[in-house]
Parts: sequence; C-alpha cells; structure tokens
Amino acid sequence: MLLALDIGNTHIMIGVYDGAELVTGYRIATDRRKTSDEYAMILLALFSYDNIKSDRIHGIAISCVVPPIIGIFEDLAKRYFKIDPLIVEPGIKTGMVLRYENPREIGADRIVNAVAAYEKYLSSVIVVDFGTATTFCAVSEDGEYLGGVICPGIMISSEALFSQAARLPRVELVRPPTVIGRNTVRSMQSGLVYGAVGQVNEIVRRMKEEMGTVPKVIATGGLAPLIAKEAEEIDEIDVDLTLEGLRIIYERNQV
Repeated sequence: MLLALDIGNTHIMIGVYDGAELVTGYRIATDRRKTSDEYAMILLALFSYDNIKSDRIHGIAISCVVPPIIGIFEDLAKRYFKIDPLIVEPGIKTGMVLRYENPREIGADRIVNAVAAYEKYLSSVIVVDFGTATTFCAVSEDGEYLGGVICPGIMISSEALFSQAARLPRVELVRPPTVIGRNTVRSMQSGLVYGAVGQVNEIVRRMKEEMGTVPKVIATGGLAPLIAKEAEEIDEIDVDLTLEGLRIIYERNQV
C-alpha cells in the first residue's frame, strides 16, 4: 500500500492506495506545533478505525507547501514506517516539462494537480484548486506546465472581512438562497460565494483565450463543491486529484 500525504496550510489530505485504488482518505488540520509522534498517533488511530495494518504501507509520497513541517513527516515516515518518503521537490521525476521562469517557485501541490489532471485527460487542462489560496494551473496539449494564477482563498477573504471590519461577523461559508442579501450574514455569504464564482469564470475564460485550446477545467480542494457547482466554466470536480497525482509521481520514481 502507498500512503499519500498532501500537506497544505490549513488541512492535510491523507490517502491510502492499494495499487491504483484509493482505499480510504482522511482530512486533518495542519498544526505546526504538533510533533512527528503526535501526527503518527493520529495516523495510526485512523488506520485502526479502518482496519489498515501499518506494516502494509510500502511507500510514502508527500507534497508540502509548509516547509517547517516537511522534516516532521520525514521523521514520522522513518520512525513509524521504516520508509524513506518520496517528497515532491526539484529533482524528482514528474514526467512534466515546467515552462515557469523559476520552476522552484511552483508549489508542490500545483505540480501534483497538473500531473494528475493531464494523466486523466491527455489534453490541455486547467486545474482550479480551492485551498488556503485559490490557484489556477494551465497545462498544454503536449503536457507542459504553462503557469497559472494565485488568488486569496475564500477562507482568507472571509477572515479578512471579519478581522478588518469591526461590525462584520465571522460567517459560515454556504451558498445563500439569493444573491441579494437581506441581512449582514447573507450579504457576506453572497459576496464570498458569488464573488468567487465570478472570479473563477473570468480568470478561466481569459486563460482559455491565452492558451488557444479548449481545455478541460477541473476543480479540486475542500471548497470545490461549493463554488464549482455555481461556476459555469468548471467541467468537473475531483476532490482526490492531488492524492492521485502523488500516486502517479511516486510510481514514476520507482524505476
């Protein structure tokens, strides 16, 4: 079995693969204060719940955008699983040409998403990832990473309203029943949700024009179901896209 870990600023996505099949997945909070032992206890407890034997894990693949945590999970892999993990970083085989001015600047999760999306469709794609930041990644017909867009995530925007405007409350991120809000909470929810929908539609439309193709547009990330269902430019939602990319990259590095 393969343990895939996508470590983001807010959440850690965990996937357990048996070959190409995703057996189970989990989402836990990212906490920079936790030690490798604490994270290991969380993992082992989750495994126990699903009757997964830790000694069946033969490989570990990690993508991480929180540098201080990489060492913690390296230690976890070596101590509790006796495995040297594959970490998505410069120098590993991804099978994708990166047309970025400085490829080292690309977040590991963006590369992993792009690899998975292109492998799935073998055509030009745009991946919209609704995480702490909302990112857009463009991949050409030939499978080359062209670049993308980085925007403040919906949660960041929500927290900014709450923290910077004295009279605005913290609100639940849900689709409001109408665009025109008749109270403060509904008005904020409308602005956050439909503002994000408009942002997605316009950015994707402009990316398509520059790419000169008709790319498949895939949404992923924790808030993808909320926004993508309203955004006409989104073709498909795949919340496990990053985990699948980790599996593909892991296999490409086993030669």
